[in-house]
Formats: sequence, C-alpha cells, structure tokens
Amino acid sequence: MTISQGGVRRRAVVAVAAGAVLGSGVLAAAPAQAAPATATAAAAPQVPAQGAYAMNAATGKQLFGKAPDTRLRTGSTTKIMTALVVLSQRNLDLDKKVKIKKAYTDYVIDPATGTQRYSSANLILGDSMKVRDLLYGLLLPSGCDAAYALADTYGTGSTTAERTRSFIGKMNGKARELGLSNTHFDSFDGVSNGKNYASPRDLAKLAGAALRNKTFKKVVGTKEYDDMQSYRPGGGTHAMPAWKNTNKLLGSYRGAIGVKTGSGPEAKFCLVFAATRGSKTVVGTILADTSPDQRFKDATKILDHGFAQRG
Repeated sequence: MTISQGGVRRRAVVAVAAGAVLGSGVLAAAPAQAAPATATAAAAPQVPAQGAYAMNAATGKQLFGKAPDTRLRTGSTTKIMTALVVLSQRNLDLDKKVKIKKAYTDYVIDPATGTQRYSSANLILGDSMKVRDLLYGLLLPSGCDAAYALADTYGTGSTTAERTRSFIGKMNGKARELGLSNTHFDSFDGVSNGKNYASPRDLAKLAGAALRNKTFKKVVGTKEYDDMQSYRPGGGTHAMPAWKNTNKLLGSYRGAIGVKTGSGPEAKFCLVFAATRGSKTVVGTILADTSPDQRFKDATKILDHGFAQRG
C-alpha cells in the first residue's frame, strides 16, 4: 500500500439521494383471481439474500421482510454500531487527535504473508488523525485499522486489550438500549470470533437511529473524502489517498443517503441502505446475499417496492 507525500488535498463529495372477481346470486362465488401486476399493492420482490428487511424510518412501518428476525452474521455493517458508540460519547470532540499505534496498522496485515487481510484505511504508523477523519476511514473504505483506533480510544481500561473489550461491551449496551434483541457483537469491526450477529430488522433499526445523528448521516452519504489530515510527530502532515465509499447506491439510486456495506466468508455479502424521496425515508438491510453486485440489485428492488407503498 503506497502513501503519497506532499500537500493535503481537500475535497469531499457528498451524495445528495381487484381484482378478486366474485360471483353473485345463488351460485357459488367464482374463485379469486390474482391481482394484475399493475395493481397498487404490487407483489413484494424476490431476493436471493438469506435475510432482508425495509421500513419507513419515520413510522417504523415494515415495507419488506424476508426472515426479518433471523440472526445472521453482519460483516462490516457492524461498523455502524462502532460509529454510533463513538458519536454517543458525552462531550465528544471530533477534532481530538488519536495517535496511530503499531497494533492498529499490524492488525490489517497477515503476519504470515505480509499482505493485507482486512479492509484498511491505510493509517500511517506514528502519525495522528482527528476522530472526525477516523470516522470517515471507518465508514467509507471500511477501515478495520480505523475501527481499532476508535475502540482503543473510547473504551476504558489500562491496556489496549481492556479498552477494546470495554468498547465492545458499550456496543452491546447500545444494542440493548435500542431494543435490538437479536443482536450481539464480539468485535469492534465485524471480524468475528463466531458470536457476532444481528437480524435484518435490528440492523435497519440501528441504521435508523444512527441516521438521526447529523455527523453519521453526513459521513455515510459521502461518495469520496479527501479532506483528511495525517499529522506527523515532528510537525506537518502526510498526504493520503482519497477514501471512496464502498456503497454503490450513492450516485446511482435517486435519493440514496447511505449506509454501509459488509462481507466475509460467513457473512457473505451484506448491505444496510437508506434513501429519501420527498418526505419519506426507507431504511433497509440485506444479509447473506450471493454476490457483491447482487446486494445492490436487491436493495434497489426493495427500495422501489418501499417507495411504491403508502405509509
């Protein structure tokens, strides 16, 4: 991974977003006929994902569901909760600088091969970054190194291990606070030890709560961010490559406002998504889909179905 040197570029591009026929008289009623495809109450789309859900963010009304309460692996959609816990800190200073430790940069590298094993924000060892920038690194390129830095900073304890365990505890505490009864976290980034899960309904509710935070909403709606600064220990800054959002709905689906992709050997391909049209916001989840592109196709179908419904 190559880090360019020089001046810091500053640019952030934000995505803006019957027919039942009955007989009469004394004869038996004719059998009901299927509603035509153009009927107002259109049939729900078919999706290959193991679980999916969508709701009206304002009312909580379910607009789509497939195994909505089944517990499934979440992959990096876990980082929605990572961000929400950070943003829920009392007197949070988004300009606070966090020193990038060797533990964070080593974490995303396979020690046997020296190659990248987890998604990375390409943090620079020894430098410092603002919490604000780390949130972009967490949610756009899905940096597990950024997740580690934030968990270590906002957990409690005398060692990194204690602080990260504490932070994961805060994630589960926030899940209980939000009433997410089919959710449990065992990591700060979705790199699971086998006990990291959520239901599609729970993840949609989590995203709905997170989107009420203006900083979270701004970050996840950003297509590309290049306003970060990596501060050198002796002064000055390193230039870093722009972070691009992995959510392909931004800029391709009208009204898309976020939220987060995820993947993994067990999680398969996941997506938490949201879009606003007029006064209506639809928030939804795809879990364990069949391919990276299929999750976006399925989300598009579900969003279209959600916006076509009243309420």
